[in-house]
Amino acid sequence: MRYGLNLPAAGPSGDARTLAELAVAAEETGWDGLFLEDYIVYQNRQDIPTYDPWIALAAIAMRTQRIRIGTEVTPLARRRPWKLARECVTVDHLSGGRFQLSVGLGVSTDIDFAHLAEDQDGRRRASRLDEALEVLVGLWSGNPFSFAGRHFNLRETTFLPTPVQKPRIPIWIGGGYPNRGPLERAARWDGACFYRAAAPGSSLDAGRLDADAVRGIKTFVDSRGGATTGFDIIVGARERAADWEEERNVIQSVANAGATWWIEWVPPRDPDVIRRAIENGPLRI
Repeated sequence: MRYGLNLPAAGPSGDARTLAELAVAAEETGWDGLFLEDYIVYQNRQDIPTYDPWIALAAIAMRTQRIRIGTEVTPLARRRPWKLARECVTVDHLSGGRFQLSVGLGVSTDIDFAHLAEDQDGRRRASRLDEALEVLVGLWSGNPFSFAGRHFNLRETTFLPTPVQKPRIPIWIGGGYPNRGPLERAARWDGACFYRAAAPGSSLDAGRLDADAVRGIKTFVDSRGGATTGFDIIVGARERAADWEEERNVIQSVANAGATWWIEWVPPRDPDVIRRAIENGPLRI
């Protein structure tokens, strides 16, 4: 089991300089990864300052040596995949091959979509996400690449440099469990960073996964011909519980079921408060 932090690029600690300092503290304290939320307007809170996570990731990459870094998650349905391809490879090079990309649909009712004239239709966004993933990987290859799809069309183009990581940058898929779309998508890629959906087909977040859900993900991936050896299942993205021993019991149960990462979320707070949460260190089992 590896242990990570999910920090907001928002609030009093959300600027690139502060996040880089916090990342150094996380590395020194023994965390295995640090992942940033990716919003245009942080969780629909227009009263909270929001910063660009990609600029922060570049700063973090240059200040750290060991921890994995990345997003959790990037709503790829509202991104130009060729721009994201450049950003990912740049951070991968800056970090010496420690970058991890997590992608999902995003929530259509969020300001990030609803106020900015982005497509809110779920089926179209899912189709756009799947095409964008193909474009990303094709451009990362460093070979001449062309694509003709419903949403994206590229004449033959070569992107250099290629990622440090081989065969490519790993991709985790976000979404609600047990919704079929995210499960099918995750089985085609490298990992699942799911939340528990409030109801089948819902995008409402009803909490973190439990051991039964982890086993369900493993079974589904196996049934689609994927290999769960090397496939990451990420659990958490919630604040640490007040009872640390009970939290360790939960971590142990999902680890026994096959989870590979436990990630703690820290909400926007004063830098000293976030630093203390980081310096508590991971709840290793």
